[in-house]
Amino acid sequence: TTFYAKANGQSMKGAGIDDGDIMVIDRSIEPRNNKIAVCCIDGEFTVKRIQVEKDCMYLLPENPSYKPILVTEENQLIIWGMVTYVIKKV
Repeated sequence: TTFYAKANGQSMKGAGIDDGDIMVIDRSIEPRNNKIAVCCIDGEFTVKRIQVEKDCMYLLPENPSYKPILVTEENQLIIWGMVTYVIKKV
């Protein structure tokens, strides 16, 4: 249930995940509020922080240059796994 994936982009740089980093992803961990997840929304993979509010859910970037994604009933969302570690290139 543990996989590795290479990060692509800078939307999570505030969380220490930079372009080209290797993420360790655990599919056996239940998604939780404020945790970082690999998600598939409407057929596209993204890495974002999950934020659950009273009546809605957001996928939040950790870079102010990117906008939060509001997840609605019209979206197809699959939380593919939770990011547990990041491996940096030296």
